[in-house]
Amino acid sequence: GMDGAPPAAGPAGLSAFVAVSQLLGLTLLGTTGAWLGRFRGGVAWHGPLQFNVHPLCMVLGMVFLQGDALLVYRVFRHEAKRSTKALHALLHGLALLIALVGIVAVFESHRTKGIPDMYSLHSWCGMAAFVLYLLQWLLGCGFFLFPGASFSLRSWYKPHHIFFGIALFVLSITACLLGITEMLLFNIRDSYSHFVPEGVLANTLGVLLVAFGLVVGYVLTRDDWKRLPLAEELALSMDFKTLTEGESPGGGT
Repeated sequence: GMDGAPPAAGPAGLSAFVAVSQLLGLTLLGTTGAWLGRFRGGVAWHGPLQFNVHPLCMVLGMVFLQGDALLVYRVFRHEAKRSTKALHALLHGLALLIALVGIVAVFESHRTKGIPDMYSLHSWCGMAAFVLYLLQWLLGCGFFLFPGASFSLRSWYKPHHIFFGIALFVLSITACLLGITEMLLFNIRDSYSHFVPEGVLANTLGVLLVAFGLVVGYVLTRDDWKRLPLAEELALSMDFKTLTEGESPGGGT
């Protein structure tokens, strides 16, 4: 902090919830890897294992990294807004790139195996999540990262951006749950009902996805855990408002 004062701590309980979310996220990735490695032959870009790149990329990009990108404003409470914003955009961008690799993998795998595309509910929800996520990212960058959008336009867009951010996170997890179910019904339809290890592990992965979503959602929706603007940001925001709206700081609208 300024003049040698220690930086303010985050609100009570926040860091515990963030820690639990990260633990769940890493367990998610480990469980996905274990399922694909132990029961589905592993992951490879070329050949019959190319399909397995898809679930791994989707869980890593559309769930874990997307969730972490959403948490950025809660975790980095005392860093400059500009750098927090850049990190938020960067993590979402990385999530999109990894998800794109996963989408290419499933289309290429389908092509080589002669499997039809885009007929299942999973593929509809998944593709909707990806396309809308890309759109949300482009709009977010346009409104908040690059200069040009006026203060009132930003203020109007912000609640929409926040709502769709959480909605797309929920949709992404839903698409993953549908994908897990689809994979199990394709691969172990006859033995699934006998509580075979693969079925139990994949179901556990589904439960972990829901748990991760709930913990991240809880952190995001706690009003008292929102990032408060730093003093210099409030001043900057007033200057920005004056520049773009032509109002005097502190004056009535």
